[in-house]
Amino acid sequence: MIYPIIPYGDPVLRKEAEDIEKGSIDVKQLAEDMFETMYAASGVGLAAPQIGMSIRMFVVDGRPFNEGEDLDERDKDPSVVDFKKVFINAEILEEDGDEWGFEEGCLSIPGIRADVYRPEFVKIHYYDTDWNEHTEVYEGLAARIIQHEYDHIDGILFTDHLSPVKKRMLKNKLSDISKGKVKVDYKMKFK
Repeated sequence: MIYPIIPYGDPVLRKEAEDIEKGSIDVKQLAEDMFETMYAASGVGLAAPQIGMSIRMFVVDGRPFNEGEDLDERDKDPSVVDFKKVFINAEILEEDGDEWGFEEGCLSIPGIRADVYRPEFVKIHYYDTDWNEHTEVYEGLAARIIQHEYDHIDGILFTDHLSPVKKRMLKNKLSDISKGKVKVDYKMKFK
């Protein structure tokens, strides 16, 4: 099932999401639906708040970063090879390394991209859809995708990481998105 994406301005994107109690929802079906929704919107990550659910779950698939006819083998990022995962009740334990900039975008904030600086390594504790517990370290683009989606379950958007000047420059565009004045080729749910 493809869910509509919740746009910038909706309060669910600003709430700290709740942990999921084991057995309370079908996390396998929800993960499948979230992947389907993400792929339909050409995304590499999707957090539950972006489909209107204030729960601590997100899905990622960084493999598209290594696809493309003009991409040389040397340019491929090894951190996102076979990087397709579901994170439930995730908790970032540590972020480390040099901060590096990368142009980020967001399905909930269409048409806006900006450089965001994040640490290169992340250590995260989470559960998968079988409720197996994991603690893993990621780097590079994989770490960045996790950090971006993790922000969503904490009520943080990538635009919150921008300078005050950049935020002012985007104010009208963000306002338009919150009012539904945006063109996208995927389903969105405006109030």
